[in-house]
Amino acid sequence: MRRIWLLMLGAFTLGLDAYVMAGLLPVVADDLDTTVSLAGQMVTVFTLAYAVSAPLVAGLFAGARPRVLIIAALAVFTVGNALTAFAPGLAVLLVSRAVAGVGAGVYSALSTAAAAALAGPERRGRALALVMGGMSSGTVLGVPLGVLLADHTSWRSTMWLVTGLGAVALAGLAAGLPEIPAPPAVPVRARLGALTDRAVLPVVSVSFLGAVSSLGLYTYLAPVLDAVGGVGEGEVAPYLWAWGIGGVLGSVLAGPLVDRTGRVLALVTGVTALLVVSESSLPLLGAAAFPALVVWGAAGWAFQVPQQHRLLALSAERGTVALALNNSALYLGSAVGSGVAGLALSAGLDAGALPWAAAGVAALGLALHLVTGRGARGADSRCQDAPGVSTLGTYEHS
Repeated sequence: MRRIWLLMLGAFTLGLDAYVMAGLLPVVADDLDTTVSLAGQMVTVFTLAYAVSAPLVAGLFAGARPRVLIIAALAVFTVGNALTAFAPGLAVLLVSRAVAGVGAGVYSALSTAAAAALAGPERRGRALALVMGGMSSGTVLGVPLGVLLADHTSWRSTMWLVTGLGAVALAGLAAGLPEIPAPPAVPVRARLGALTDRAVLPVVSVSFLGAVSSLGLYTYLAPVLDAVGGVGEGEVAPYLWAWGIGGVLGSVLAGPLVDRTGRVLALVTGVTALLVVSESSLPLLGAAAFPALVVWGAAGWAFQVPQQHRLLALSAERGTVALALNNSALYLGSAVGSGVAGLALSAGLDAGALPWAAAGVAALGLALHLVTGRGARGADSRCQDAPGVSTLGTYEHS
Protein backbone atom coordinates (compact mmCIF):
# COMPACT_ATOMS: atom_id res chain seq x y z
CA MET A 1 0.00 0.00 0.00
CA ARG A 2 3.05 2.29 0.12
CA ARG A 3 2.53 3.17 -3.52
CA ILE A 4 -1.09 4.03 -2.81
CA TRP A 5 0.06 6.44 -0.10
CA LEU A 6 2.28 8.19 -2.64
CA LEU A 7 -0.71 8.55 -4.96
CA MET A 8 -2.64 9.87 -1.97
CA LEU A 9 0.06 12.50 -1.30
CA GLY A 10 -0.32 13.71 -4.86
CA ALA A 11 -4.10 13.87 -4.41
CA PHE A 12 -3.66 15.77 -1.13
CA THR A 13 -1.55 18.33 -2.99
CA LEU A 14 -4.23 18.63 -5.68
CA GLY A 15 -6.92 19.24 -3.07
CA LEU A 16 -4.82 21.89 -1.39
CA ASP A 17 -3.97 23.63 -4.66
CA ALA A 18 -7.50 23.56 -6.06
CA TYR A 19 -9.08 25.36 -3.10
CA VAL A 20 -6.41 27.30 -1.22
CA MET A 21 -6.44 30.14 -3.75
CA ALA A 22 -9.99 31.05 -2.73
CA GLY A 23 -8.69 32.06 0.69
CA LEU A 24 -5.73 33.96 -0.77
CA LEU A 25 -7.54 36.18 -3.28
CA PRO A 26 -7.32 39.44 -1.29
CA VAL A 27 -3.59 39.12 -0.54
CA VAL A 28 -2.77 38.00 -4.09
CA ALA A 29 -4.71 40.96 -5.48
CA ASP A 30 -2.85 43.37 -3.17
CA ASP A 31 0.53 41.90 -4.02
CA LEU A 32 -0.02 41.99 -7.79
CA ASP A 33 -1.77 45.37 -7.70
CA THR A 34 -4.99 44.08 -9.23
CA THR A 35 -8.60 43.56 -8.16
CA VAL A 36 -10.01 40.58 -6.28
CA SER A 37 -12.35 39.83 -9.17
CA LEU A 38 -9.46 39.68 -11.66
CA ALA A 39 -7.30 37.63 -9.28
CA GLY A 40 -10.23 35.24 -8.96
CA GLN A 41 -9.86 34.36 -12.63
CA MET A 42 -6.85 32.24 -11.66
CA VAL A 43 -9.39 29.83 -10.13
CA THR A 44 -11.40 29.99 -13.34
CA VAL A 45 -8.49 29.07 -15.60
CA PHE A 46 -7.31 26.32 -13.21
CA THR A 47 -10.70 24.62 -13.08
CA LEU A 48 -11.33 25.09 -16.80
CA ALA A 49 -7.99 23.48 -17.64
CA TYR A 50 -8.77 20.75 -15.11
CA ALA A 51 -12.15 20.11 -16.76
CA VAL A 52 -10.93 19.73 -20.34
CA SER A 53 -7.49 18.16 -19.86
CA ALA A 54 -8.47 14.65 -18.73
CA PRO A 55 -10.91 13.92 -21.62
CA LEU A 56 -8.45 15.32 -24.17
CA VAL A 57 -5.54 13.31 -22.84
CA ALA A 58 -7.70 10.18 -22.64
CA GLY A 59 -8.48 10.57 -26.32
CA LEU A 60 -5.03 11.60 -27.54
CA PHE A 61 -3.01 9.07 -25.52
CA ALA A 62 -5.33 6.06 -25.49
CA GLY A 63 -3.16 2.98 -25.01
CA ALA A 64 -0.20 4.91 -23.56
CA ARG A 65 1.47 3.60 -20.41
CA PRO A 66 -0.40 4.98 -17.36
CA ARG A 67 2.80 5.17 -15.30
CA VAL A 68 4.41 7.57 -17.77
CA LEU A 69 1.29 9.74 -17.96
CA ILE A 70 0.88 9.89 -14.17
CA ILE A 71 4.48 11.00 -13.61
CA ALA A 72 4.32 13.47 -16.50
CA ALA A 73 1.03 14.94 -15.24
CA LEU A 74 2.38 15.42 -11.72
CA ALA A 75 5.53 17.03 -13.16
CA VAL A 76 3.42 19.49 -15.17
CA PHE A 77 1.33 20.21 -12.08
CA THR A 78 4.45 20.87 -9.96
CA VAL A 79 6.05 23.12 -12.58
CA GLY A 80 2.80 25.08 -12.86
CA ASN A 81 2.76 25.72 -9.13
CA ALA A 82 6.40 26.80 -9.13
CA LEU A 83 5.55 29.29 -11.88
CA THR A 84 2.65 30.53 -9.76
CA ALA A 85 4.99 31.15 -6.83
CA PHE A 86 7.30 33.15 -9.11
CA ALA A 87 4.53 35.04 -10.98
CA PRO A 88 5.42 38.76 -11.21
CA GLY A 89 2.02 39.78 -12.58
CA LEU A 90 -1.50 38.68 -13.42
CA ALA A 91 -0.72 37.41 -16.93
CA VAL A 92 1.98 34.98 -15.77
CA LEU A 93 -0.21 33.98 -12.83
CA LEU A 94 -3.11 33.00 -15.11
CA VAL A 95 -0.87 31.03 -17.47
CA SER A 96 0.74 29.20 -14.56
CA ARG A 97 -2.65 28.27 -13.10
CA ALA A 98 -3.71 26.85 -16.46
CA VAL A 99 -0.54 24.73 -16.58
CA ALA A 100 -1.17 23.46 -13.05
CA GLY A 101 -4.80 22.73 -13.91
CA VAL A 102 -3.85 20.59 -16.91
CA GLY A 103 -1.52 18.49 -14.77
CA ALA A 104 -4.06 18.21 -11.97
CA GLY A 105 -6.87 17.08 -14.25
CA VAL A 106 -4.85 14.32 -15.87
CA TYR A 107 -3.29 13.16 -12.59
CA SER A 108 -6.66 13.05 -10.83
CA ALA A 109 -8.21 10.88 -13.52
CA LEU A 110 -5.28 8.47 -13.79
CA SER A 111 -4.33 8.14 -10.12
CA THR A 112 -7.68 6.64 -9.13
CA ALA A 113 -7.45 4.01 -11.87
CA ALA A 114 -3.84 3.27 -10.88
CA ALA A 115 -4.81 2.84 -7.22
CA ALA A 116 -7.53 0.36 -8.18
CA ALA A 117 -5.14 -1.62 -10.39
CA LEU A 118 -2.37 -1.74 -7.78
CA ALA A 119 -4.60 -2.79 -4.91
CA GLY A 120 -6.40 -5.64 -6.64
CA PRO A 121 -10.11 -6.47 -6.36
CA GLU A 122 -10.03 -7.40 -2.68
CA ARG A 123 -8.64 -4.02 -1.54
CA ARG A 124 -9.81 -1.78 -4.36
CA GLY A 125 -12.35 0.13 -2.31
CA ARG A 126 -9.81 0.94 0.39
CA ALA A 127 -7.24 2.08 -2.17
CA LEU A 128 -9.68 4.38 -3.93
CA ALA A 129 -10.89 5.74 -0.61
CA LEU A 130 -7.29 6.61 0.29
CA VAL A 131 -6.73 8.55 -2.93
CA MET A 132 -10.03 10.39 -2.72
CA GLY A 133 -9.48 10.93 0.99
CA GLY A 134 -6.22 12.63 0.09
CA MET A 135 -8.14 15.12 -2.04
CA SER A 136 -10.64 15.97 0.69
CA SER A 137 -7.91 16.08 3.34
CA GLY A 138 -6.00 18.55 1.20
CA THR A 139 -9.01 20.83 1.38
CA VAL A 140 -9.94 20.33 5.03
CA LEU A 141 -6.44 20.36 6.52
CA GLY A 142 -4.28 21.95 3.86
CA VAL A 143 -6.37 24.95 2.87
CA PRO A 144 -6.66 26.55 6.34
CA LEU A 145 -3.00 25.79 7.03
CA GLY A 146 -2.05 27.30 3.69
CA VAL A 147 -4.03 30.44 4.47
CA LEU A 148 -2.44 30.59 7.93
CA LEU A 149 1.03 30.29 6.38
CA ALA A 150 0.20 33.08 3.95
CA ASP A 151 -0.99 35.30 6.82
CA HIS A 152 2.36 34.92 8.62
CA THR A 153 4.65 34.99 5.57
CA SER A 154 3.21 35.48 2.08
CA TRP A 155 0.92 33.76 -0.40
CA ARG A 156 4.00 32.75 -2.36
CA SER A 157 5.17 30.66 0.63
CA THR A 158 1.91 28.73 0.42
CA MET A 159 2.50 28.06 -3.27
CA TRP A 160 6.04 26.89 -2.51
CA LEU A 161 4.52 24.49 0.03
CA VAL A 162 2.23 23.11 -2.69
CA THR A 163 5.21 22.87 -5.08
CA GLY A 164 7.30 21.05 -2.50
CA LEU A 165 4.59 18.50 -1.72
CA GLY A 166 4.13 17.88 -5.42
CA ALA A 167 7.87 17.40 -5.87
CA VAL A 168 8.01 14.86 -3.01
CA ALA A 169 5.12 12.87 -4.48
CA LEU A 170 6.69 13.09 -7.94
CA ALA A 171 10.05 11.77 -6.71
CA GLY A 172 8.39 8.94 -4.79
CA LEU A 173 6.23 7.86 -7.73
CA ALA A 174 9.12 8.10 -10.19
CA ALA A 175 11.15 5.79 -7.98
CA GLY A 176 8.47 3.40 -6.77
CA LEU A 177 5.46 3.31 -9.09
CA PRO A 178 5.47 0.09 -11.13
CA GLU A 179 4.12 -0.38 -14.64
CA ILE A 180 0.32 -0.43 -14.72
CA PRO A 181 -1.76 -2.15 -17.42
CA ALA A 182 -3.37 0.34 -19.79
CA PRO A 183 -7.19 0.30 -19.66
CA PRO A 184 -9.06 -0.68 -22.83
CA ALA A 185 -9.62 2.20 -25.21
CA VAL A 186 -13.15 3.58 -25.36
CA PRO A 187 -14.30 4.14 -28.96
CA VAL A 188 -14.92 7.72 -30.00
CA ARG A 189 -18.50 6.79 -30.85
CA ALA A 190 -19.10 5.71 -27.25
CA ARG A 191 -17.61 8.96 -25.92
CA LEU A 192 -19.77 11.08 -28.19
CA GLY A 193 -22.82 8.98 -27.47
CA ALA A 194 -22.77 9.98 -23.81
CA LEU A 195 -23.02 13.63 -24.84
CA THR A 196 -26.34 13.03 -26.58
CA ASP A 197 -27.79 10.41 -24.24
CA ARG A 198 -31.14 11.81 -23.10
CA ALA A 199 -30.84 9.94 -19.82
CA VAL A 200 -27.29 11.09 -19.05
CA LEU A 201 -27.46 14.72 -20.16
CA PRO A 202 -30.02 15.94 -17.56
CA VAL A 203 -28.01 14.37 -14.72
CA VAL A 204 -24.79 15.95 -15.93
CA SER A 205 -26.57 19.29 -16.37
CA VAL A 206 -27.70 19.20 -12.74
CA SER A 207 -24.10 18.47 -11.71
CA PHE A 208 -22.94 21.44 -13.77
CA LEU A 209 -25.42 23.79 -12.08
CA GLY A 210 -24.49 22.47 -8.65
CA ALA A 211 -20.82 23.20 -9.33
CA VAL A 212 -21.59 26.69 -10.66
CA SER A 213 -23.42 27.37 -7.42
CA SER A 214 -21.16 25.75 -4.84
CA LEU A 215 -17.62 25.94 -6.20
CA GLY A 216 -18.20 29.25 -7.96
CA LEU A 217 -19.32 30.87 -4.71
CA TYR A 218 -16.50 29.27 -2.71
CA THR A 219 -13.96 31.02 -4.94
CA TYR A 220 -15.10 34.38 -3.55
CA LEU A 221 -15.81 33.29 0.02
CA ALA A 222 -13.30 35.77 1.45
CA PRO A 223 -14.87 38.92 -0.10
CA VAL A 224 -18.36 37.54 0.61
CA LEU A 225 -17.60 37.14 4.32
CA ASP A 226 -16.08 40.61 4.39
CA ALA A 227 -19.20 42.07 2.78
CA VAL A 228 -21.83 40.25 4.87
CA GLY A 229 -20.02 40.01 8.21
CA GLY A 230 -16.98 42.29 8.23
CA VAL A 231 -14.61 39.29 8.36
CA GLY A 232 -11.08 40.53 7.60
CA GLU A 233 -8.35 38.85 5.58
CA GLY A 234 -6.69 37.35 8.65
CA GLU A 235 -9.95 35.94 10.03
CA VAL A 236 -11.04 33.73 7.11
CA ALA A 237 -9.29 30.47 8.13
CA PRO A 238 -11.92 29.32 10.72
CA TYR A 239 -14.64 29.72 8.11
CA LEU A 240 -12.64 27.61 5.66
CA TRP A 241 -12.31 24.98 8.38
CA ALA A 242 -16.08 24.97 8.84
CA TRP A 243 -16.69 24.48 5.12
CA GLY A 244 -14.04 21.76 4.88
CA ILE A 245 -15.24 19.87 7.95
CA GLY A 246 -18.72 19.89 6.48
CA GLY A 247 -17.27 18.54 3.25
CA VAL A 248 -15.64 15.60 5.02
CA LEU A 249 -18.86 14.81 6.86
CA GLY A 250 -20.85 14.96 3.63
CA SER A 251 -18.47 12.78 1.64
CA VAL A 252 -18.16 10.22 4.45
CA LEU A 253 -21.87 9.95 5.19
CA ALA A 254 -23.28 10.14 1.66
CA GLY A 255 -21.76 6.89 0.41
CA PRO A 256 -23.11 4.61 3.17
CA LEU A 257 -26.47 6.39 2.96
CA VAL A 258 -26.69 5.68 -0.76
CA ASP A 259 -25.58 2.08 -0.26
CA ARG A 260 -28.07 1.55 2.55
CA THR A 261 -31.15 3.15 0.99
CA GLY A 262 -30.59 3.23 -2.76
CA ARG A 263 -32.82 6.32 -2.85
CA VAL A 264 -30.57 8.36 -5.10
CA LEU A 265 -33.26 10.63 -6.53
CA ALA A 266 -34.54 11.53 -3.08
CA LEU A 267 -31.01 12.09 -1.81
CA VAL A 268 -30.13 14.44 -4.68
CA THR A 269 -33.33 16.36 -3.97
CA GLY A 270 -32.55 16.71 -0.27
CA VAL A 271 -28.89 17.60 -0.73
CA THR A 272 -29.63 20.22 -3.39
CA ALA A 273 -32.33 21.75 -1.18
CA LEU A 274 -29.78 22.00 1.65
CA LEU A 275 -27.41 23.75 -0.75
CA VAL A 276 -30.08 26.34 -1.58
CA VAL A 277 -30.92 26.96 2.08
CA SER A 278 -27.33 27.14 3.34
CA GLU A 279 -26.11 29.52 0.63
CA SER A 280 -29.08 31.85 0.99
CA SER A 281 -28.46 31.92 4.76
CA LEU A 282 -24.96 33.38 4.46
CA PRO A 283 -26.04 37.04 4.04
CA LEU A 284 -28.48 36.67 6.94
CA LEU A 285 -25.97 35.13 9.36
CA GLY A 286 -22.96 37.30 8.51
CA ALA A 287 -20.01 36.61 10.79
CA ALA A 288 -22.03 33.88 12.53
CA ALA A 289 -22.26 31.85 9.32
CA PHE A 290 -20.41 28.79 10.64
CA PRO A 291 -23.47 26.48 10.66
CA ALA A 292 -24.39 27.50 7.12
CA LEU A 293 -20.83 26.85 5.96
CA VAL A 294 -20.81 23.37 7.50
CA VAL A 295 -24.11 22.50 5.81
CA TRP A 296 -22.99 24.06 2.52
CA GLY A 297 -19.72 22.10 2.56
CA ALA A 298 -21.52 18.85 3.43
CA ALA A 299 -24.14 19.32 0.72
CA GLY A 300 -21.62 20.35 -1.92
CA TRP A 301 -19.31 17.40 -1.34
CA ALA A 302 -22.11 14.85 -0.85
CA PHE A 303 -23.97 15.96 -3.97
CA GLN A 304 -21.99 13.91 -6.48
CA VAL A 305 -22.16 10.57 -4.69
CA PRO A 306 -25.81 9.83 -5.60
CA GLN A 307 -25.30 11.57 -8.94
CA GLN A 308 -22.59 9.11 -9.90
CA HIS A 309 -24.63 6.15 -8.72
CA ARG A 310 -27.45 7.37 -10.92
CA LEU A 311 -25.19 7.71 -13.96
CA LEU A 312 -23.85 4.19 -13.53
CA ALA A 313 -27.42 2.85 -13.40
CA LEU A 314 -28.63 4.90 -16.35
CA SER A 315 -25.70 4.14 -18.64
CA ALA A 316 -24.23 0.86 -17.57
CA GLU A 317 -22.74 0.12 -21.01
CA ARG A 318 -20.62 3.29 -20.94
CA GLY A 319 -20.70 4.21 -17.28
CA THR A 320 -17.01 5.19 -17.18
CA VAL A 321 -17.52 7.66 -20.02
CA ALA A 322 -20.61 9.10 -18.34
CA LEU A 323 -18.67 9.58 -15.10
CA ALA A 324 -15.83 11.30 -16.97
CA LEU A 325 -18.36 13.60 -18.60
CA ASN A 326 -19.85 14.33 -15.19
CA ASN A 327 -16.41 15.12 -13.77
CA SER A 328 -15.71 17.54 -16.60
CA ALA A 329 -19.09 19.18 -16.00
CA LEU A 330 -18.13 19.75 -12.36
CA TYR A 331 -14.96 21.62 -13.09
CA LEU A 332 -16.45 23.42 -16.06
CA GLY A 333 -19.23 24.54 -13.71
CA SER A 334 -16.63 25.72 -11.21
CA ALA A 335 -14.86 27.69 -13.95
CA VAL A 336 -18.11 29.23 -15.18
CA GLY A 337 -19.25 30.06 -11.64
CA SER A 338 -16.02 31.73 -10.61
CA GLY A 339 -15.68 33.49 -13.97
CA VAL A 340 -19.20 34.92 -13.97
CA ALA A 341 -18.93 35.92 -10.31
CA GLY A 342 -15.65 37.73 -11.04
CA LEU A 343 -17.21 39.59 -13.95
CA ALA A 344 -20.17 40.56 -11.78
CA LEU A 345 -17.88 41.95 -9.08
CA SER A 346 -15.90 43.86 -11.70
CA ALA A 347 -19.16 45.37 -12.95
CA GLY A 348 -19.90 46.70 -9.47
CA LEU A 349 -22.05 43.96 -7.90
CA ASP A 350 -21.73 43.88 -4.13
CA ALA A 351 -20.05 40.66 -2.95
CA GLY A 352 -22.85 40.20 -0.44
CA ALA A 353 -25.23 39.48 -3.32
CA LEU A 354 -23.24 36.49 -4.59
CA PRO A 355 -24.77 33.98 -2.11
CA TRP A 356 -28.26 34.91 -3.32
CA ALA A 357 -27.20 34.40 -6.94
CA ALA A 358 -25.54 31.08 -6.10
CA ALA A 359 -28.64 29.89 -4.24
CA GLY A 360 -30.70 30.82 -7.31
CA VAL A 361 -28.50 28.66 -9.55
CA ALA A 362 -28.79 25.78 -7.08
CA ALA A 363 -32.57 26.22 -7.08
CA LEU A 364 -32.52 26.01 -10.88
CA GLY A 365 -30.59 22.77 -10.62
CA LEU A 366 -33.12 21.45 -8.10
CA ALA A 367 -35.99 22.32 -10.44
CA LEU A 368 -34.25 20.58 -13.37
CA HIS A 369 -33.64 17.51 -11.22
CA LEU A 370 -37.28 17.35 -10.12
CA VAL A 371 -38.60 17.76 -13.65
CA THR A 372 -36.28 15.24 -15.30
CA GLY A 373 -36.45 12.84 -12.36
CA ARG A 374 -40.17 12.35 -12.83
CA GLY A 375 -39.54 10.30 -15.92
CA ALA A 376 -36.93 8.14 -14.23
CA ARG A 377 -39.29 5.59 -12.74
CA GLY A 378 -37.43 2.79 -11.07
CA ALA A 379 -34.17 4.70 -11.06
CA ASP A 380 -33.73 4.23 -7.33
CA SER A 381 -34.16 0.47 -7.58
CA ARG A 382 -31.74 0.28 -10.53
CA CYS A 383 -29.14 2.19 -8.56
CA GLN A 384 -29.25 -0.41 -5.82
CA ASP A 385 -27.79 -2.86 -8.34
CA ALA A 386 -25.33 -0.46 -9.95
CA PRO A 387 -21.59 -0.72 -9.32
CA GLY A 388 -20.91 1.40 -6.27
CA VAL A 389 -18.80 4.49 -6.23
CA SER A 390 -19.70 5.09 -2.62
CA THR A 391 -17.77 7.93 -1.08
CA LEU A 392 -15.24 7.95 -3.90
CA GLY A 393 -16.80 10.55 -6.07
CA THR A 394 -17.06 13.99 -4.70
CA TYR A 395 -15.35 16.92 -6.34
CA GLU A 396 -12.36 15.03 -7.43
CA HIS A 397 -12.58 15.21 -5.94
CA SER A 398 -15.47 13.22 -8.44
